[in-house]
Amino acid sequence: MPTSTLRARLLARAGTIVRPRPPARTSPHRAVLALAGALALSLTVAARGDVKLPGLFSDHMVLQQGMRVAVWGWADEGETVTVEFRGQKKVTTAEHGRWKVHLEPLKAGGPDLLKIKGNNLIEIQEVLVGEVWICSGQSNMEWPLSRSFESQPDVAGAENYNIRLFTVPKLKAKAPVDDVAAKWQQCNPQTVPNFTAVGYYFGRALQKARNVPVGLIHTSWGGSPAEVWMSEEALSADPDFQRDILDTYPAAWRAFQKTKEDAEKEHKPAPWPPWRPTELYNGMIAPLVSYGIRGAIWYQGESNAGRAFQYRKLFADMIRDWRNQWKQGDFTFLAVQLAPWDKAKKRTMEQITEAPVESDWAELREAQDYAAKNLLKVGIAVITDVGDKDDIHPTKKVPVGERLALAARSIAYGEKINGFGPTYRSVSFMDAQAIVHFNHVGRGLEARGGELQGFAVAGPDKKFVWAKAEIRGNTVVVTSPTVPKPIAVRYGWADYPVVNLWNRDGLPASPFRTDKFPMLTEPKK
Repeated sequence: MPTSTLRARLLARAGTIVRPRPPARTSPHRAVLALAGALALSLTVAARGDVKLPGLFSDHMVLQQGMRVAVWGWADEGETVTVEFRGQKKVTTAEHGRWKVHLEPLKAGGPDLLKIKGNNLIEIQEVLVGEVWICSGQSNMEWPLSRSFESQPDVAGAENYNIRLFTVPKLKAKAPVDDVAAKWQQCNPQTVPNFTAVGYYFGRALQKARNVPVGLIHTSWGGSPAEVWMSEEALSADPDFQRDILDTYPAAWRAFQKTKEDAEKEHKPAPWPPWRPTELYNGMIAPLVSYGIRGAIWYQGESNAGRAFQYRKLFADMIRDWRNQWKQGDFTFLAVQLAPWDKAKKRTMEQITEAPVESDWAELREAQDYAAKNLLKVGIAVITDVGDKDDIHPTKKVPVGERLALAARSIAYGEKINGFGPTYRSVSFMDAQAIVHFNHVGRGLEARGGELQGFAVAGPDKKFVWAKAEIRGNTVVVTSPTVPKPIAVRYGWADYPVVNLWNRDGLPASPFRTDKFPMLTEPKK
């Protein structure tokens, strides 16, 4: 067999396509060298059949404490694979080219050595055991530490042996993939500048509070809607999502192609292609599934604001989907409420606060709260005080990460702290007064910076007007001389809410409405 053909077949077996060159005359000496090279290549290909690991299993990794955690990879059919860690020894046999074992629950600490042995031996160095969290969403989660507000001292002081970082490369995929081309890194001034700022500040606060190693897995993409982070299985299981999301994509793609062709003919910039449902789940979540985690933090929703009513179900189902895929029960899921932002841009504060208005941005915030009220172990971090009126990307990320960490300490770890600001519980009406009751009052309610702002009331005509609001004990009493019989109260119901109700634990109240009036984004009946 010609050497070039042998080489081509060997490389093809290894997954590399090579077109064999036509046979050529060669000297006996060159023939021997070629045969030796082919033999070496053959041995290399054979080595590729040895035990292999996903990118998640690399030096400096963090394993989740307190639960059985999976270790998996690939090997030749029938190959015996042994995994050793901290005195545990697990043995399995590869089937259909894959293998998986589970380590019994581990205690926080390290570093330790993880050994995986088959035909070859892999030793993973500097393995810590602690708390592992997914950090996902769109651009406000992707926003790097280096571009955040006054972050230079934080970058310079980022050296922390007990925080480890893993960034999933951006990948759109039509079907689920099983690996990522990345590796874990230690947290230091060299590795942290391009890491998610919200994720870093969350991890820093959590590591300090819990005093255990923390592993942060960052997987986000700016501008992405929620449906691209869900599996096809989850979307197709719901008739509404099948009809309104999956079935509409082909037409949207054809329209994009037509617009793109027209733009090219006119030498205009090409339009942004439509997001394919499931494509980021396939490329950036699927390869993480099975890796032991404590929970996820999520900063997304801007791209779904125009479909806020749908998001009530979509967001909740996305959380259920991730939990089903991980098969770890109801792991903690924490979301950041949409930041204040004036979509109209460049308006003055007088224009913004001229009169109460309807808002799809407010409806999206309500949809986020809806998931927190209806699912176990879901929390929302409120950031009404750190928005940028003219920029969808507020750069003050410290409060965002630290409030997520407070929520995690409360929900995931059961610490006896108040991890949330006041949230609406109920309302009662007495004569001309609306009396609003709250959860998460903590040490009491307070108005920051003067009289309470941001409350509106409506009477039977359903027209909202700004109202006077006063704190009385753990309630807020809302009145307006123009509304003698109020039937509804709203607070912070705007794209850019101007509000100042807090609890004395230092956390802002969440915007809310007490009414069930038709919504802007609700499908017309």
